[in-house]
Amino acid sequence: MTTTVFHLAADLVAAVLLAYGIYARRHHRRDLACAYLALNVGVCVSVAVLLSVPAAGTLGLGLFGVLSIIRLRSDSISQQEVAYYFVALVLGLVNGLPSADWRLVAVFNVLLLTVMYVADHPARAVGPVRRTVVLDTVYPDEASMVLELQGRLNGTVVRHSVSEVDYVREVTVVDVRFRPNPAAVTHGAPVAVR
Repeated sequence: MTTTVFHLAADLVAAVLLAYGIYARRHHRRDLACAYLALNVGVCVSVAVLLSVPAAGTLGLGLFGVLSIIRLRSDSISQQEVAYYFVALVLGLVNGLPSADWRLVAVFNVLLLTVMYVADHPARAVGPVRRTVVLDTVYPDEASMVLELQGRLNGTVVRHSVSEVDYVREVTVVDVRFRPNPAAVTHGAPVAVR
């Protein structure tokens, strides 16, 4: 019983650090931070309870079956946010195993939190930017569309993929990755555009 309480406490600390210490501070979405915390604690408690009853293996497979059919029925989320969901889930599973050595659990908690802290650090956000752009015309050729995208986005298109062409509404939907043009700077002040 004491081991289970320790694991639940360690899980709660790790989940709060993940949801509110890392995610909410960087992405300012308290709704998803709450979802990460709830998912994590729910999984941890479920695993701890399932392993405390006979036939835990069968019930454990049932838990994984239930988790596999859960769909995230909310706003579309980024791959980054899916990674937070996954780490919240794994933290709950690792901490919900009362038979696991507490030192190993602590190492895994620190490892998972460190990976998310480093992988999602704002300093690593350099590189191309991704946007979905709806253009108000259908372009007869790729070159003119890319020129239009570069003008609208004020950057250099690195990669693009046409998602939809609608001849009735006269729109083109494009998934674009681009590098924003650096602002010309002279002595710390932006140069006026002539």
